[in-house]
Amino acid sequence: MKVHPLTATFPTMNEEELLDLAQAIKKEGQHEPILLDADGVLLDGRNRLAACKLAGVEPRFATHTKGDPAAVAWALNIRRRHLTQGQRAMIIAKGRSVSKFSARDDAATYGISPARVSLATTVIKHAPTLVRLVITGAMGLDAAYEQARKHKAAVKTRNAQYDLLRAQAPDLAVRVTEGDLDMPAALTELERCQEEERLRAHVDRVDAVRAADGDIQPTLARLVDDGLIDWPEAARRADHYLAQRQDALRHSQQALQLIADHWDTVRSLAGRPDSALIREVLDNLTPEARTLAEELLAREADTPPTSPR
Repeated sequence: MKVHPLTATFPTMNEEELLDLAQAIKKEGQHEPILLDADGVLLDGRNRLAACKLAGVEPRFATHTKGDPAAVAWALNIRRRHLTQGQRAMIIAKGRSVSKFSARDDAATYGISPARVSLATTVIKHAPTLVRLVITGAMGLDAAYEQARKHKAAVKTRNAQYDLLRAQAPDLAVRVTEGDLDMPAALTELERCQEEERLRAHVDRVDAVRAADGDIQPTLARLVDDGLIDWPEAARRADHYLAQRQDALRHSQQALQLIADHWDTVRSLAGRPDSALIREVLDNLTPEARTLAEELLAREADTPPTSPR
């Protein structure tokens, strides 16, 4: 027999309660009829119908022909049940989801706040498998809401992660959708790819610097493409080159600054090329220093004097 959706939201008796009712009906008869609407849909009396079958008693029916069947189904069920506030809040929220009938007045009658109904609505939306547990009393509304809240947050996080994949790695998003890859593995792969791209860009920049410096060795990127090293190793070598280059720049600048600081002395010596002073200065230098000094002195001697401004 078809049961009205609002009636179906209410819990039925457990096995022990149903057996007690069956014995009472068998002994005393069915006190109240099972109520149907004009189309034969059951509005009230599911437990009585089941108990009659257990007792082997022919059930007695009545048909409701006046007013809104949904309102009758709601009124007859909500007021008879020994339900907790959490159960009532869930039933009210569930009732709103299956019928245009509003149970707002009943919520106020039983002291059920809109906040409790809101909690139940969240459970219905984000943890529908827990709805029946709350209605039957197997789980409290607060506990169900906490699970629903966590599930809602998890879904929100997963959706954000999926949007990230679609934007930055569509191929990974497709694999997640098709079930070839789970989300954690996809995010790990995305992070790996992004890190590889970062390293590749860094290595490419350093390879460009090496080329500008006149380095004729194979590029680091080429070594990676040839499978001789990986990107982390290429980045390590790139960093090492930059560090050495920086040291060379600093040392060269310091050396040139020293020459500049003593250039007047070089000019003075260059003005006396055959003097005993020049010979004595050169004789006391290392071969490398002597060669450099001779080149500088010769260059300065060949340079015409600058006209005063």
